[in-house]
Order: sequence, then C-alpha cells, then structure tokens
Amino acid sequence: MRNTDRRVAKLMQSRLDAHRHREAEHRRAQAAVEQAESLLKETLLTPNHVAELDRKWSVIVAPELDATFHAARAALAQRLEAQVALQRAMIDRVAALRQLGGAGLPAAELAQRVDALAQEQDEALRAPEHPSLPRALVAEFAAEMQKLRARLQTQEAGRAAQAARAAFLDAQVAKAPAELHADALRREWKALPPLPADEQGAELQRRFDALLATLPQPEQRKPKETREPKQEGAPGAKPAAKDAKDGKPRGADQHFIDTMDAMEAALQQGSLGAAAELDKTLKEAREKGTRLTPAQSDRLAHLRAELKRLSDWARWGGNVSREELIKTVETLPTQNLAMSELAKKVGSMRDRWKALDSLSGAAPKSLWERFDAACTAAYAPAAAHFRHLADERHANAARGQALVDEAQAEIARLRDGSAEWKHVAGTVQRLRLAWSHLGAIDRKDKKRLDALFTDALNTLQGPLEHQRKGEMAEREAIIEAAAAIDPHDRHAIDAMRALQQRWQEHARALPLERKSEQALWQRFRAVCDDVFQRRKETMHEADIERRAHEAAKDAISARLEAAAADVTPATAGKILREAQAEWQAIGPVPRTHEARVEKRYHAAVALVQQHADQARRAAGVAQAGMLRDKLRLVQQLEEAVASHEAADADWDARWTALPPLDADMERTLRTRFDSALAALRTSPDARAAYARQLEDNRAKLLHELLRQEIGAGIDSGPEFARDRLKLQVEVLQSSLKSGHGGRGTHDGATARLRDLCSLPALVDARTASRIEQLALRVAKEGK
Repeated sequence: MRNTDRRVAKLMQSRLDAHRHREAEHRRAQAAVEQAESLLKETLLTPNHVAELDRKWSVIVAPELDATFHAARAALAQRLEAQVALQRAMIDRVAALRQLGGAGLPAAELAQRVDALAQEQDEALRAPEHPSLPRALVAEFAAEMQKLRARLQTQEAGRAAQAARAAFLDAQVAKAPAELHADALRREWKALPPLPADEQGAELQRRFDALLATLPQPEQRKPKETREPKQEGAPGAKPAAKDAKDGKPRGADQHFIDTMDAMEAALQQGSLGAAAELDKTLKEAREKGTRLTPAQSDRLAHLRAELKRLSDWARWGGNVSREELIKTVETLPTQNLAMSELAKKVGSMRDRWKALDSLSGAAPKSLWERFDAACTAAYAPAAAHFRHLADERHANAARGQALVDEAQAEIARLRDGSAEWKHVAGTVQRLRLAWSHLGAIDRKDKKRLDALFTDALNTLQGPLEHQRKGEMAEREAIIEAAAAIDPHDRHAIDAMRALQQRWQEHARALPLERKSEQALWQRFRAVCDDVFQRRKETMHEADIERRAHEAAKDAISARLEAAAADVTPATAGKILREAQAEWQAIGPVPRTHEARVEKRYHAAVALVQQHADQARRAAGVAQAGMLRDKLRLVQQLEEAVASHEAADADWDARWTALPPLDADMERTLRTRFDSALAALRTSPDARAAYARQLEDNRAKLLHELLRQEIGAGIDSGPEFARDRLKLQVEVLQSSLKSGHGGRGTHDGATARLRDLCSLPALVDARTASRIEQLALRVAKEGK
C-alpha cells in the first residue's frame, strides 16, 4: 500500500500506531488496576502509595478499565478515610486522657471515663485499619492510661490510709495523756500507710502534730541525706550516614544506575534519609564527569522531584511532631514525676527534637523558642531539686568538718590529761557511728574529710588501745583469782561475789571492744560456773533435806485430796487453814520439783474449795425451794385478801407446816404474812384498803423485778423488751454515777431479793414464776 497510495499507507500506519498505543495504555492500565488490587490486600496502606497510583493513572487513557480502577480506588479511599478517622479518634482519645489527668474529677467518675476510653482503644486496636495507627500515639495512650490507673490506685490507697490514720488518732485521743509516749506515737504513725498530699491528709497530720504538741518532745534528728543523682541529657549523636555504594564498582554507568535503583527503592519504602544520602552520592558522581542519557536524566529528575515532595511532607510531619513534642513537654510539670525521671524526660525530649532536625530538616525559630521555653520551665523543679541536693551535700560537709573538729578537741583533752578513758571510748564509737550516717558529700570534700577523720581517729585509737591492753590484763588477773577460789571454803560465795563486783567496776570504767569483752566475760563466767558447780557437789545433805520436804508437802496435798469428797462449808475453812500453816512451816523442796509440788498443792486446795462451793450452792438451791413454797403461801393469802374470800382457812397451820428459812428471809416473809392475815381477819374497810395497796404495789413490784432480772442476767420475755432496754440505760447511768455499790455482789443480790419479797403486791402466774427464777439464780450464784 505504501507503493500504491502513500496517503492510505500513512493512514494505516497511524491507525497501527494508535492500536499499539491503546494496547500499551491497556497494559499500563491493567498494571495500575493490579497495583490497586494489591494495595487493597496489603495490611498497611500508606498514602504515598495511593498518591503514586493516582499519578500513574492520571497519564493513562483506558476507558474499558475505568470502572474497575475506580471501584478499586474507591475502596482504597474508604480505607484511607477509615485510617484518617481512626487516627483522628486516636488523637482525640490521647487529648481526652490528658484532660482527665488535670480535670480533678471524683475517683468513681474518673475510673468510669478511663474504662470507657480503654474500651474505645481496644475497639480501635481490633479495627481492620489498626496498623495505620502511629506507634508513638499508641504508646503515649498506654502510658497515659497507666498513669491514670496508677493515680486511681493511689487515691484508693490514700483513702484507706486516711481511714487508718483517723482511726489511730481517735484511739490515741481516747487514751489518758499519761499513757502516751511521743516516740512510740511517731513510730506507729510512721508505720501506717502514707497519706496523700491533699487537705484531708494535711488535716490528719495537723491533728497528729497537735497531739504530739501536748506531749514532751525529744530532740529531733536531722534526716539522712541522699546523694544527688547525676543529670543525664547528653545530646544524641546524629545517625551515621548509610553507605549506599556497592562493595566493588562494576563501571561508572552501571554503578550510577544501581544507585538510582537503590534511591527509587528507598523512596518507595519511605526511607528519606537513605534516599537523601543516595542523591548526594549521585551528585558527587555527576560532579566527577558522569554523563547521562536523556532517559537517565529524566529518571533522575523524576526521582529528585519525588524526593523533594516526600521531603516536604516529612518537613510538614516533622513540624506536627514538634507541636506534639511541645505539648508533651508542657504537660510534664503536671505529671508529678520524680526529679531524676523528670530530668531524663526533658533530656529525652531534647534528643527527640534533635532527631527530628536530622530527619525532617531544621525547625522554625518560633517552634524552637517555644520548645526551649517549655523544656526550661519543665526542668526548673529538677534544677531546684539538684541545687537543694548540692546544698545538702555542703551541709553534710560542714557536719563532717564539725565531727573532725570534735575529734581533734578530744585529742587535745587527751594530751592535757583531762579526758576519761570511758568518755574517750564512747566518743570514738559515737564519732564513728555519726560518720557512717553522715550522708552524701562532694567528692573533693569527702576525700579531704575522710583523710582528716581517719587521722584523728587513729590518734585517739592509739592511747585507747594501750589502755585497753592494761585493762585486759586486769581482767585476766580477776579470772585467775576466781579460778583459785576453794569451793569448800565457807567464804567462797562472798569471794566470788566480790570478784564479780570488781569485774563490773572495771567494765564500767573502760569498756573493751565488743569481741574482746565477750571473750573475757565468757571465760570469767565459765570459771564462776565451775566454782559454783563444784560447790553444789558438796551439798548432798541439803538435797536430802529438800527431798524430805518434798515428801511432806506431797503428804499435805494427798490429805487435802482425800478430804475433798467429805468436806462441808463449815469444815472447809479449818482444813485449808491447817494445811496452809503446815505448808508454810515446811522448808524448800528441790528446785526441779518445786513447780510440780506447788501445782499439786494448789490443785488440791482448789478441789476442796470446789466441793465446798458445790455443797454451799446445793444448800442455796434447797433454801430457794423453801423460799418458793413460803412465798407462794404468802401470795395465795394476799390473793385471798384481794378476792374477798372468807377467813376460815387455817393459814397459820399451813405456815407452820413449811420448813423455816434463814433468819432474815424468815422474818421478812413472816412480817408480810402477818400483815395479809391481819387484813383478812379485820373489817371489810381495812381489808379493801389493804387490797388496794396490793394492787397499787403491782407496778412497783414489776419494776423492781425487772431491775433485778437485769442485774442477774435473766431474760424477762419479749413483752418486757422495751421497758427492759429503757431500764438498762437507767441502771447503767446509775452505776456510772454511784460506782459499784457498797455491798458485795452476792450479798447485794440477796438483800435486793429480800426487799423484793418484803413488798406486798398482787402477782399473776407469770410474775410468780419470774420471782422464783430470780430466787433460784441468786441461790446458785451464792459462794
């Protein structure tokens, strides 16, 4: 066709070129679609990859694949939007956590909000796009969450500590001032859980200080000094540049192409530092005369344009990171960190700023000034703390110099001959102990003071050791004198006691080193024990006498044990007095059997007393039964008076048929019986008056009965619960005002029962049963 018609051939050629172009565009479009689908399958989707995909598709014309690409691109856009929403929510959660830290909310509401934010964070970490979350924000959220939970735990512990300390203060205030000791109170107060730094804690501390102010205060010791931690914060070193060259060059053109390939790979991976170093290598190669083809020039220009675009993004991201870094530094003063940790935090923030400078370029001056001011303000408490530690080190150095001066003054008194050796020994020990608790000192001062103090102690220690050698010789002489005592001599004990007194005088005059003192004392004690042991071996006759005493005392115990079964209350006192007199007349028993003999004797006495008490209680129960019978007769007579019965019953015979009671109770009931019998046999008016008296005394009888039931510990029944409770309060108030009373427990109960029985009153069956129970209880409690 070219030979026949060039126009047709040219048209055909243009159409073939268009067809090849469409095929090429289709292949490029297919590759873009495949890249989009592969990006959809990737776990971590980055915006630069999507931007690169959009740049490729912008120069592609493939209408047949537009729908497929746009569907994939829409899915990518949804993922990016989800990532943005997830990241914005993450930033909001971190900001919410920071606001919660300084909001001052109650503990319950703070815990509820923290749990809600933690739940949202867990849901975000389970979201499909969670790999896109910045690791720094995730770590910061975890750190903030940990601090808030720690604060909640601290608040809970603070409330428990406040409750414990308030209870302790209430218990101490309730005690008498004579029972309180300032040192013991301080130790117990210090052992309690620490108080939180709030108003309630300060109020409890003020209450404790006020309590201590009422007591004699001992001299307070200064707190032990602590060493000043070294401030860390050296500037971080710039990351070493990566060498992008191969080991052995394979020619200039190939090496240049490999470097461009590495730069392209670094840009695709987002490694801007490596890409910048490779670009620097390419510039050096161009300066050395490397020539490029147009395709290579275009490729290099494209790579540098991409590097510039990504560098701009990195610079923008670096400024965002710097803003976040400034906010983090500004929140440091509100975190209540330890001073050493605060110094490390500020140093690490400066290192991170320098790292951002190396990665994202230099920061604007305004941002740097804000960051530097925030770091200076955050570090101010740590700087003040370190200055305080330095002042403490200077104060410790001054105290160390005072100890050295005191040692030198003691040396001067020792040379003048005005010092006592006991005082010198105590001074050396006290100075050594005070030096060990001196605290932190600057290194240059410590070396000088250590040398001066060591020289002074060595100067004091020399004469003291010489004097102690002489004292040890004296102790050796005392030991030899003790070993020479004859145990058979009648004055051996006196001589041994004199040596022991002499030993104590020497020990008080000049104490030796603890090890030497213990060794000499053990030797002296062994010699004394040996003398006493040999003397014991000569006391066989005394042992025989003690064994005879033991047999005699055992016989007394056996006699008491045998007499316990037949003892009566009348004979118990005589038996026990005779046994006590015999026991006191007998001499000592062997020391090893003394406890056993004493235990048996006391057990026998207790057995006799127990049988006597049982007999007395049995008699009391029998007396209570007779009291019950006569009291029932009196109550029946009073009931007859109240019911206007005829006086034809033989009441005197019925009274005489009952066995008599003890004199007081018999006289009381007889008086009441005679009064009722006289009323029964008199005129109707006198009888009615006596019946009204009986009815009027019913309430008084119930009140007195309830009072005596309270005193005896007897249940009155549920119908009297309210009256009993009210009367208990009155009884308690009366006992607190008047004391325990003038009569014994049983005697008082018997007298009160007698007063109750002397009161004429009408009673029902329930009241009569309660009076009988009270009489039985009084009889059982009798001694």
